[in-house]
Amino acid sequence: MHGHRQKKCLTFEKFQKFIAPVVFIPITEKSQTMAKPKTDDASEDAKKIVDDAKNIIEKAIADIGKTSATKQLILGTASGWITGFLTMKIGKVAAVGIGSGVILLHLANQKGYVDINWDKINKRVDKISDKIEKETTGKSPAWFDKVIYFVKDNSYYSAGFTGGFFFGIASS
Repeated sequence: MHGHRQKKCLTFEKFQKFIAPVVFIPITEKSQTMAKPKTDDASEDAKKIVDDAKNIIEKAIADIGKTSATKQLILGTASGWITGFLTMKIGKVAAVGIGSGVILLHLANQKGYVDINWDKINKRVDKISDKIEKETTGKSPAWFDKVIYFVKDNSYYSAGFTGGFFFGIASS
């Protein structure tokens, strides 16, 4: 007959002593309590990252106009293709997600799981679309003028981007 073997239980303390050296977590009294994240440091870090990204983008846009026409055309085509390809991929995923959600909501409404006040939704959507239209028409000329200036200043890049964008849409 085989002797009875006792099952060994893994306690939290044994687990902590085992895993701490692997992930370099010192086991101390202070490590037993949860530390609160510092929101000031996180927001400052996020602002710094955003500012760095803006500076990189501004520098890249300024440098494009100084390059040769061939390089502008190649960069424009490549960036346009990537943008078009990603637009189509993200658009398809978003369309499937939103469409599925609407279909499931409609089925739940038909089965009586939820009761949707469509009049209230339609009124709210109309108010939001009116507000968006009002905001965009007030701010769009300044943005549009910047785009026109960039296109005129970097015509080779813009032509390459446009062609690459449509090629990216077609290849997705």
